[in-house]
Amino acid sequence: MIFNSIQFALFLPIVFLLYWFVFDKWISKSPHQLKLQNAFVLVASYVFYGWWDWRFLILIAFTSLCSYLSGILMREGEKRRNLTVMWVNIVINIAILGMFKYYDFFATEFARLFGLEGDKLLLHLILPVGISFYTFQALSYSIDIYRQKMQPTRDAVAFFAYIAFFPQLVAGPIERATNLLPQFQRRRDFDYQTALDGARQILWGLFKKMVVADTCATYVDMAFGAPAAGSVKLMGAVFFTFQIYGDFSGYSDIAIGTAKLFGIKLMRNFANPYFSRDIAEFWRRWHISLTTWFRDYIYIPLGGSRTTKFKVIRNTFIIFLVSGFWHGANWTFIAWGLYHAALFMPLIILGKNRKYTDVVATGRWLPNPKELGQMIFTFMLAVIGWVIFRATGIPSAIGYFKSMLSVETLTGFYKIFCEWTMLPVGIMLLVEWLNRQGEHGLQGFDRVVKSRWARYFLYALAFVAVIFFRGDYAEFIYFQF
Repeated sequence: MIFNSIQFALFLPIVFLLYWFVFDKWISKSPHQLKLQNAFVLVASYVFYGWWDWRFLILIAFTSLCSYLSGILMREGEKRRNLTVMWVNIVINIAILGMFKYYDFFATEFARLFGLEGDKLLLHLILPVGISFYTFQALSYSIDIYRQKMQPTRDAVAFFAYIAFFPQLVAGPIERATNLLPQFQRRRDFDYQTALDGARQILWGLFKKMVVADTCATYVDMAFGAPAAGSVKLMGAVFFTFQIYGDFSGYSDIAIGTAKLFGIKLMRNFANPYFSRDIAEFWRRWHISLTTWFRDYIYIPLGGSRTTKFKVIRNTFIIFLVSGFWHGANWTFIAWGLYHAALFMPLIILGKNRKYTDVVATGRWLPNPKELGQMIFTFMLAVIGWVIFRATGIPSAIGYFKSMLSVETLTGFYKIFCEWTMLPVGIMLLVEWLNRQGEHGLQGFDRVVKSRWARYFLYALAFVAVIFFRGDYAEFIYFQF
């Protein structure tokens, strides 16, 4: 079941109405109302996830059970025992992830290296949707217990609901147990303003996904799928840059907005990354839940930034190598990670990798020329990286760059602004720029559009665009990760 489907359009209001106006009243006098409320969320989440393939439920239940038991087995004051339990849980979960996601890749490379017949070594396993996301979410729980950042829970229903919570189950945000699990350990009550903001965020996420990303997708598939002129390749690269942002941040907006409908607050996953002034700021604003996961559980344990510059550079390369590999079993993802690590080197050497942490052009309608130039340059660096990310292999990425560097590309650059696809892209950028200090594009819209009826009219236009001007592409890009 995907967010932009008829099934989800029926599923969500049914679950919402049952959750608040039927089931909630039915259990209100029960001494076990919190456990029953969480049980309802768990059942709904398993229905949502099992819609793809019921066999996926076995895997997520096993992952949840392993991490839940790891917490039970850890005991205060027994550090050596707890370390062993934590690592057993990590190895089990990483082994499952590796088997489904990376076995065929390594088997193919092994066969190629030794001249063997690769097909006989492959398992052709179906990659369970969202396995990379919920595995990392489960691992954070046992690691945080070992670090004594939280106490283990014995409430299995609350824990299983934490792992499987359907809005963010498939593509994040990757939540920490320290943030999300406590919300399942206290009763939620309906809040109209929170639900209203959640509905606005869902609408904005659908616009970014169905109108922006899915419209760009048609052009991107054409540009990356066949030989074409350099200007077409350039447009394909730029449109993919907006496609992957609209697709992934759109999913996050829908997930976070949906969670608000049920009284749950998820962490922000994107903070207008294409308004960044350098590549370090870009990574503080892109896929925040994953980048902070790597920071807290890999980068800082390696020494973080409180060490020599050589080790900081080493740690940065390790993080981006792991990040690239996390995205999939393909050399392009590893090259993409190493490319971004290389972009960090000058900033680290000059001590400027933490230069920009504020919102660009705070208190001003427009950036100054310097800020604008920095944003454009950072955007261009991101475009180059996304070509590597999108290519099917290293040779195809090199060929794509060669096509982009032709003379025809320079003479045909203006064509990108003539494509009607730039209209929804421009609308998305404008709305997010005007609301860049909010959590999402439509939050705080009343500061820009004072009239309530004018805002309602714009919301209605966004809804109409989602229904009548959506693209043909349906799947979310990050479902494959």
